[in-house]
Amino acid sequence: MTSDDEEAQSRKVPAVNFDTMSIEELEDYIVELTAKIEQTKQVIEKKRNAHSAADSFFKN
Repeated sequence: MTSDDEEAQSRKVPAVNFDTMSIEELEDYIVELTAKIEQTKQVIEKKRNAHSAADSFFKN
């Protein structure tokens, strides 16, 4: 198992019992998830930019 695999395993989202959550709690949960998704998209973009910069550097 690579370190990326181990890191992915440690970041798994815990199971959530939606049946016990109120509508307000569910809405708050959506807000939290949306924020995490946006943060993840930013990290992906940074990694893509770094990868692209490295590709450009080594192609020259």
